[in-house]
Amino acid sequence: MATISERLLGSPAGSFTDLELSRAYAHDGTGIQALLSFSQMQTKVRSPEKISIIYDHIAPANNSETANLQHELRDFSKETGMNFYEIGEGICHQVMSEGVCMPGEVVVGADSHTCTLGAFGAFATGVGATDMAAIWATGETWFRVPETTGITLEGRLKGRAEPKDVALTYVTRLGMDGATYRALEFIGDGAGSLEMDGRLTICNMAIEAGAKAGLFYSDDKTVSYLSEFGKTAERQETEDCTYAGELHLDLDDIVPVISAPHRVDNAAPVDKYEGTHLDQVFVGTCTNGRYEDLKRFADIVKGKKVAVRTVVVPASKRTLLKCIGTGVLSDIVDAGCSIGTPGCGPCLGAHMGVLGEGEVGLSTANRNFKNRMGVGAEYYLCSPSTAAASALKGEIADPEACR
Repeated sequence: MATISERLLGSPAGSFTDLELSRAYAHDGTGIQALLSFSQMQTKVRSPEKISIIYDHIAPANNSETANLQHELRDFSKETGMNFYEIGEGICHQVMSEGVCMPGEVVVGADSHTCTLGAFGAFATGVGATDMAAIWATGETWFRVPETTGITLEGRLKGRAEPKDVALTYVTRLGMDGATYRALEFIGDGAGSLEMDGRLTICNMAIEAGAKAGLFYSDDKTVSYLSEFGKTAERQETEDCTYAGELHLDLDDIVPVISAPHRVDNAAPVDKYEGTHLDQVFVGTCTNGRYEDLKRFADIVKGKKVAVRTVVVPASKRTLLKCIGTGVLSDIVDAGCSIGTPGCGPCLGAHMGVLGEGEVGLSTANRNFKNRMGVGAEYYLCSPSTAAASALKGEIADPEACR
């Protein structure tokens, strides 16, 4: 029997296949690069209705050069009939998760964290800007069907442990190259216990283990989530299959963890780094900028004041509006946090909260590579609850103490 990746790509692992894509997208960074390549092809965009351009990486523009490049791509996407999402709509992966991507689709994005969308039972993966230009011209691309590592999740998360802690834990167990060009298939009763926001977080970090994709099977929770957007989805049934590798995680044993500079795959319990001085806490990104993430953060800081500068950036306009409507945003602002335009924020080190040389930050992002969020700075990775507890103390702190 076949893995879910083999079923969606229609071929066995190791084989090559050419496929017409369900949808494709790029952002203001990679989209501009793709446009440069596409302009040399002297052809038209095929199936523009399947292509989206989403402004999220440097949004709003941080200087005149960026603004000019964004202006060019904005005009091109509108003239060709692509789906265009203006500044403030949100991070590309989050926008695609809000009633756009569906189970069974094959999706590519010109960004490595496109694997986020595997949470819906879709095969979603990142491609380069030149590949994206070719996709604009043809509507299709080729794949080498990946082998699959099955990750069995058992039990239920307890206390302040979150899906982000699961993600950092499995990346550490596999290593940053432990799943190179494989798909990660999340299965087991524990997988079914996770809500969609948590599944998106866990799939988002598949690339941090070198994986091509990360996938959950569409189930009743998937169907219910998509119905909120007026979409009708179908469940996907698991099949007996042979995995190239296997990993078992008991969610009962997951605790809040920290990944220290400058690697993602070195997660350890928070108490190992407790007391580490912080200059900034950042909450957001395509990993942890969704409503449930911000609510968990708000529940801890509500009625208190942060002890260090804290930047919070919702992952999308929809998330921001929900935070406003439920009072979550007021709780965060009242606690002394700064709010950024929905988008990537300082995750890629462009603006909206870049760290200075010698500064130390704590982030809910997915990467802590050297110089990524600020040249000469150090940044630790964590969950929103750990970020909240730490923001209140001005140093890394265990969120379990906040209960």
